[in-house]
Amino acid sequence: MKNTLLKSLGIALLAIFIISCSKEDDTPSFQKENFLAEFLTLTQFEEETGNNVNSGDYEFGLEFTPTVKGNITSINVQLPDASPELRVTFWDTETKTVIRSETVNVELADTSYNFSIDDLALIKDKKYMITMNSDDWYTRTKTDNSEITYPISVGNIDISNYGFFSGSDQTYPDSFHDDYYAGDLAFDFQRTE
Repeated sequence: MKNTLLKSLGIALLAIFIISCSKEDDTPSFQKENFLAEFLTLTQFEEETGNNVNSGDYEFGLEFTPTVKGNITSINVQLPDASPELRVTFWDTETKTVIRSETVNVELADTSYNFSIDDLALIKDKKYMITMNSDDWYTRTKTDNSEITYPISVGNIDISNYGFFSGSDQTYPDSFHDDYYAGDLAFDFQRTE
């Protein structure tokens, strides 16, 4: 009787283990994605790059829409000069209000940085903007300086505009252009379902 009870208990525990493992395996796992390199390639804005250092303060960046639900997990930035207190802002485009601001330390010029942040949840098909306020940036254009047509789709992110606001105030951009991009500012996005 004791052996039968132990065998039954062992079989039950094994079944529970197999079921719990199979449930974990069924959970989708999505890779983090970053749009910037492919965005520059698709727009051909990687053809010409200029460095702007101490060129006046601007709040500038990209409007974008996630095509799936997910989280921003980190900020990516590279500048042609050091910027110890670079302000990066995420905006609700519809209301033009700040969702979150982060201050990051870009210690060295021409160095790519990845700054982890607390997850910022994004809603599928909702329009957002990411901006930074800086007097240093790279200007990226096509060789012929021609305009591009938005949106530009990269993975699960649709980029719909580049814009800027002149000054150091945290103000939603009011000027938009299709013939260049100033940055480099992006983020890592991870789909959640």
